[in-house]
Order: sequence, then structure tokens, then C-alpha cells
Amino acid sequence: MDTELALYTFGLGENYRIQDYFGVHETVRDGQKGFVFRVWAPNAEAVFLIGDFTDWLSQKLKMTRNQAGVWEVFTDLPHEGDIYKYLVRRQGGQEVEKLDPLAIRFENRPGTGAIVKPLKSKKWKDSLWMARRKRLGFKERPVSIYEVHANSWKKDQDGKPYQFKELKEHLIPYLKEMHYTHVEFLPLMSHPLGMSWGYQVMAYFGFETTYGSPEDFQDFVEACHANNIGVILDWVPGHFTQNDDALAYYDGTPTYEYEDYHRAHNYSWGVLNFDLGKNQVQSYLISSALYWIETFHIDGIRVDAVSNMLYLDYDQGPWQPNSEGGNHNLEAIAFLRKLIQAIKKDHPDVMMIAEEATSDIPITKSIAEGGLGFDYKWNMGWMNDILKFYEMDPFDRKYHFNLVTFSFMYCFNENYILPFSHDEVVHGKKSLMHKMWGDRYNQFAGLRTLLTYQICHPGKKLLFMGSEFGQFLEWKHDDQLVWSNLEDEMNSKMLVFTSLLNQFYLDHNMLWQDDYTYDGIDIIDADNAQETILSFTRKNKKGDFILCVFNMTPVERRGFSIGVPQEGIYEEIWNTELESFGGVWKEHNPITESQKESWRDYQTTLTFTLPALGASIWKIKKRK
Repeated sequence: MDTELALYTFGLGENYRIQDYFGVHETVRDGQKGFVFRVWAPNAEAVFLIGDFTDWLSQKLKMTRNQAGVWEVFTDLPHEGDIYKYLVRRQGGQEVEKLDPLAIRFENRPGTGAIVKPLKSKKWKDSLWMARRKRLGFKERPVSIYEVHANSWKKDQDGKPYQFKELKEHLIPYLKEMHYTHVEFLPLMSHPLGMSWGYQVMAYFGFETTYGSPEDFQDFVEACHANNIGVILDWVPGHFTQNDDALAYYDGTPTYEYEDYHRAHNYSWGVLNFDLGKNQVQSYLISSALYWIETFHIDGIRVDAVSNMLYLDYDQGPWQPNSEGGNHNLEAIAFLRKLIQAIKKDHPDVMMIAEEATSDIPITKSIAEGGLGFDYKWNMGWMNDILKFYEMDPFDRKYHFNLVTFSFMYCFNENYILPFSHDEVVHGKKSLMHKMWGDRYNQFAGLRTLLTYQICHPGKKLLFMGSEFGQFLEWKHDDQLVWSNLEDEMNSKMLVFTSLLNQFYLDHNMLWQDDYTYDGIDIIDADNAQETILSFTRKNKKGDFILCVFNMTPVERRGFSIGVPQEGIYEEIWNTELESFGGVWKEHNPITESQKESWRDYQTTLTFTLPALGASIWKIKKRK
């Protein structure tokens, strides 16, 4: 793209490859090899390039400004590996050292200097995966996501977190062993402080140096694809770190943030909000999303904190109604639609996910239908309700059974992912295991039943690391998971359980082929609050079904009968109380023949023993 077109489309908010123009690029001018540096700082009095090659402030290189507010300099002084920054002279004369918003590499924290080192084009070896992704998509496929914070999954003997070179060797075999279809990482973009978990980004093209190099991550993704594992990234287009050496008030005036002080400042999180109505910001953010998708072959983007983007009154600070008198952020709505359209135009098979907790604006409906066009939305209501229910004493659960059943009233209003995420196992909320009621035995029984319920409920699945083996301690961002838990037999059996549960999910297309309509589920009994038992069938497109029954109290129900849709001989194919899982049952329920007997709207019943605080799943072995 030539300079004139690059600047013109950047100003229109329609340049979706700005990294090809901005940042640092190796080039030749007048026969001289060197590097050209470009940065957008429209209201700066002056901008200088400084770095190792200028002895920093000793020989700073003055840049020239063009009509679009972009500063540029060509120099043959830098060498590959040199560190650089921009020295921005703000209105009034104050000079501030700033990072390069388009840099792809940075020095180690706490430094924020960018590194002169282009990312060479990779010869990818994942064409089979990419072709299959394009052909099969994800809507009618199983999606079971393992959510990972790269800095705290595992550390070496010296206490140093695994980088992606090590994660390639250790995490990928683990994902295969656990039968996950996807891995999702908390943000990997450059951020100044690990305590933010990556959610306070300082540069949207930079790969966080803590995790290794961009090339290491490319190799990791390629290896994931070779093992039939998709990779999803968290991405934060709503807000950014307010550190003065990053994007904040870049040229001394509101550049990336809103001009209105209160709209610019996010008081709850101590960050700055992007001005999503500004064309240049739109070009910057959409280019960032596409950069990660195209440069790293990413299979999905989870957009963080969408509610904060959509509602003017979401934060704790003062707010002003929009031009229509409401609380919707009209610029953010337009931006998100533009983002989805730009990505889907070239990458319709990339999964777009919204972390959003309200119901006012349709998230996964098409743009033509008035929605935002996302593929999935996190089902925060389901997650909050079911965790509140499972934290209760079982004696009280019959009075709050609506927490379990309410989701069936709205579970197809959007296309959902069911998340048990990092946010639920930190800041005093306790681990998923620790939330469960009762003694240690009953906590494991409750966790097994909870995860089975997640697998059987309509919607794609997500589980944060550590929950798969019942880690008791809360997640800590600066410590590795408590892998020593696996020396305990109960934790070890929990790990086996989760692995086999994920495999069970993959093997039964009734659980994932139709996650979007009532055609994929029949509720048998959602009214048995007294015994706190829920039952339903999940169906595939051929009409084959499995029967899912959940006993949510620690009382074994012998001679339990339930209506079933077809006569036949039934076989129990899943029981959370097997000894091999940590329970007390030595074997499954026996193969059982249905009986001709009226039960509500059903003319056929099935009678069996329902395990205490357990789940029992059946299929027809032989039809009558």
C-alpha cells in the first residue's frame, strides 16, 4: 500500500493493515539500506527517534510531520536488536519518552523500549488444519476450551515460568491427554505489569516478552494445529493502560482516548477507554485483531469487557446520555459491528467471542437483525446461578431450584459459551473445588456432577486451568498451579474423570451438534425441586438421543423412575460415582429395559438407581 492510500484509509478508519506502514520497516532509500520509523502523534510540537543507536538523548533524530499527523524518519544507524523509543514534545514543551504503538517486540519488563527486529514471514505447515477449519467451521462441532494464563500454568525447577518453547513441549501433550478441542490464553499482548494478567495492554501488536518471542508463539500454534487443537486469544479493545510511557495522551492531548475526561477514564479499573468513534483508533484496533489472526493463525478472538464498551453508565464515574437520550455507547456499537464485518470478510471461520453480561443488546444475532454479529457470548447468568446453587447446603437447594432451571428459558436467545473462567477462582471467590459443599468426598462428588452438567447443558464449554483436577487453593497469577495436588488419589482420579468427560463429550454428537435451538434438547422433568433432580435428553440432527439425569443432593435414589421418549433396552454410559472417578460405585447400573407405563406425557418409563450427588447418563442399546 502506497503512502497516500495508507494515510487516506487510516484517516477513514478503513486501513486494516496499518502495521505495513507504521512502526519500523527495513527499506532502501537512494541506494542506502536503513530503517524508516513512523508514528501517529497529530498534536505534538516535535517527535524525535532515540535509542541505542543515538546514545539515547545524546544524538536524538528529529522526525518530520506530514499532513495526517504522522511523524517519519529514515536512518541507517540502527542495527537489528537495538532498542528504541520516541521522544514526544507535547504542546507547551514537555518532552516524554513514548513506546512505539506498532512495535512487535519489547525489552524485558519493566523496560518499555521497542526492539528493531522485523518478524520474518513464516512458512506454515498447518494447511490441513486450516482447510479443515474452513470446511467444518465450529458451529456444529464440539468446542471444549481450556483457559490458560501462560505465566502461571507451570514453572521450571528454578521457579521461572514456562515460555512458549516449553509450553509447546508440555502444554500441548497435556491438552491432548485431556481431550480439549481449544486452548484460550489470557492476553499475550505487551503489558507493563503481570498483576493485570495481561488485561492492561500497552501495545496492541507487541508479543509479551515474558512468554518468549513471536516466533516461539507461531511455532506453538503450528504444533497445536498439528495436534488438532485450536488457539483462542483474549483481546482488549475497550481500554488500555494509563502508564505515561505507553498510549496514554500520546502527544499530550487525547489521542487514543476520548476527549471527554470522564469518558476517557475508567474509574473502576484504573485504565483509559479507547475513543471507539475516532477513525484512526478504529484502524489501529481492527488492524491489531487481524494481525494476530493472520500472523499467528489464531482460530478465535475473545473480546474482553464488552459490557464496559456498550454502556455509557457501566463504570462508576459520571456519564452523559447519548444523542438519543439513552445509555448505549453508539460509537462502540458501530465499532464492534465494523470489527466483526472486517474479520468475517476475510476469515469467516475464525471464532468471535464476546465476554458480555447484559441482555439489552443482542450480541450473537446478525448485524442485519440488529445484533453485533459475534459467534458466541459468554453465558454469565448461567455461570453465576449454577455456582451459587452448588455452593448451597443441599438441604436448601430445593428452595432455589430455579437457579438450575431458569437458564432453559433463555439458553437459545444467544449462541452461548458456558464459562467457568479465571474470574471465578480469584480475589477470595475460592477455587471451583473449594466452592463445593461438604467434606472432601462430597466436594469432589459435587465438582464431578457440576462439570458433567456443564457438558450436557446446551452451549460450548470453557474451564480454567486447575479446575480439571480439583485444585483447592485459589489461582495466583504469580505461582504455578498446585501440581503436587496430583499426588493425592482424589485429585488424580479427578484429572482422569475430566479427561474422560471431555472424551465423552467428543464421542456423543448429541451434546454439540445442535447447541442453538430447542430441537437439540427435550426437558423431561424440571419441576422435581423436592428431590432436586433434573432430567432431559440431548439430541443430534438424526434424532438419536441420550438421557441425562442429575441428582443434586447427597441422597441415593433407589428405584427412581423417569419418563423416556422411546421403548427399548437402555445402557448407562456415564456415572459420576464410579470408583475410578473417586466415587463409591464399583460398576454401572445394569442394562435395563424400559417399561410401558404412563409418566406425565410419556408412555414409557425407565427405572434405575440414581447416585447420590451424582449424574447418570443413558442411551438406547436396542430399540423396540
